[in-house]
Amino acid sequence: MRPAGGAAMARGEGPPTTNDETDIGPVGGAHEAVLAGDVVRGLRPRPGARLVDATLGLGGHAAALLADAPGATLLGIDRDPRALAIAAERLAPFAERVVLCEGSFDMLPVLLAAQGWTDGADAVLLDLGVSSMQLDDPARGFSFRAAGPLDMRMGPGIQITAGVVVNAWDERALADAIRTFGEEPRARAIARAIVRARPVADTATLARVVASVAGAGKPGIHPATRTFQAIRIVVNDELGALERLLAEGWRLLRPGGRLAVLAYHSLEDRLVKRAFRRWAARCLCPPGLPLCTCGWWPRVAVLTPRPIVPDATEIARNPRARSARLRLVERLGDPPR
Repeated sequence: MRPAGGAAMARGEGPPTTNDETDIGPVGGAHEAVLAGDVVRGLRPRPGARLVDATLGLGGHAAALLADAPGATLLGIDRDPRALAIAAERLAPFAERVVLCEGSFDMLPVLLAAQGWTDGADAVLLDLGVSSMQLDDPARGFSFRAAGPLDMRMGPGIQITAGVVVNAWDERALADAIRTFGEEPRARAIARAIVRARPVADTATLARVVASVAGAGKPGIHPATRTFQAIRIVVNDELGALERLLAEGWRLLRPGGRLAVLAYHSLEDRLVKRAFRRWAARCLCPPGLPLCTCGWWPRVAVLTPRPIVPDATEIARNPRARSARLRLVERLGDPPR
């Protein structure tokens, strides 16, 4: 197994978080990749293809793609060195066809160029959110099921921690973040309670503070879920990274190549849906113009007018899959001259 040129060697796989992942608790045994069969069928990996798992996690999706495509080469990317190490073990049977590197998926243009894949890849997967491995480790600070440090960083290169957001941001900025990234209707009251409780020592304390003002919430969903989601998104700049990739993400693909995105809450899924529609549009001119002047043509075909979702059997087997939404596009060739 080779490290990518100019990038640090690393790791692996596992299902990401859902909008309410933190109320599910630890999951025993091997992690199951979400919608793995649909991802493989949708990306249609072919022998000798260039494959990219840009959110490698523990390597479950990557292993399924490699098993389905003899001779294909896979570039696996993740921010978490520990995940990369675990994924390397899982992908050992395919070691000669795998390149692993540490980085964020919004670095994909640079990482593809480092591989010499300047004209793009044949299949790219983004499995958004935090991995089960990160969620189940209290020391990472993602979950409120056990006391842990206010960290929530997906990788060691991230400068800000949850502790900075919780204990240093002013009340208005904190409320805005919880409202925007957690879609939490009680954001102002929650931010006020957090500021009054400072210094907040750990994740369990934060969860208690939030629960004291957020109310009971929906059955089976902890009242701090939305607040934890918001802080995690801020710390890791998750939506910023996604927006940067989606600006011209179709360029990552060769003609005929496919991009699959697994999203787990409405903020992510909305960005993906809008980007795919824009890429597939015939014209980007403002409505009402008598003549198209933008020169745009469809870059992709949308393969999923409606997102693919897990069935009841998968959700029963893997509760963290319940919020998953899978969308796919295929890159089109240049327009006829």
